[in-house]
Amino acid sequence: MRTLIVTEFMTLDGVVDSPGGGEHPRAGWTFNEVPFVEEMYEIKGREQDEAGAMLLGRVSYDEFAPVWPAMDEFDVYNAMPKYVVSSTLADPEWNNTTVLRSLDEVAALKQGDGEGTIIVHASPTLAQGLAEAGLVDRYHLLVFPVVLGEGKRLFTGREQGSLKLVEHEVYSNGVVKQVFDVVR
Repeated sequence: MRTLIVTEFMTLDGVVDSPGGGEHPRAGWTFNEVPFVEEMYEIKGREQDEAGAMLLGRVSYDEFAPVWPAMDEFDVYNAMPKYVVSSTLADPEWNNTTVLRSLDEVAALKQGDGEGTIIVHASPTLAQGLAEAGLVDRYHLLVFPVVLGEGKRLFTGREQGSLKLVEHEVYSNGVVKQVFDVVR
């Protein structure tokens, strides 16, 4: 079975909304409110190297698809199989993209053939559904020393279970990397 990893930029109060841009009043908080420290992005390079497929929700797909194909730093993601969980997307334009209509199809993807992890970037609504369905195996969190008070959160309170901290690091800008395995 393939490992499914949810990776998020998150504030100290659990908000994952608009880290690089978007609708939140403080959109771009990862770049605007915390100094850049290159070392903290090592995990992002590792994710790309280890991933065999990317899974996105419709909103994140709509944000990434027009931008990532033109970015050299995402060449690996652009080439790999991508899956979008959506009931409305009909004909995805991003190369090598397949639409999945349900979490059952995600479960089948995890069980099927394929190498490397399945990485879920952003996509908080999808991540919540995956967690509730017991499909998440690991979380990669970069927790920023920012409090937004409101916005989309990664965890809704409906999730159940335990997590095991398997990796962590604190960076000079106050960002904390936390890697958790889901305990089964």
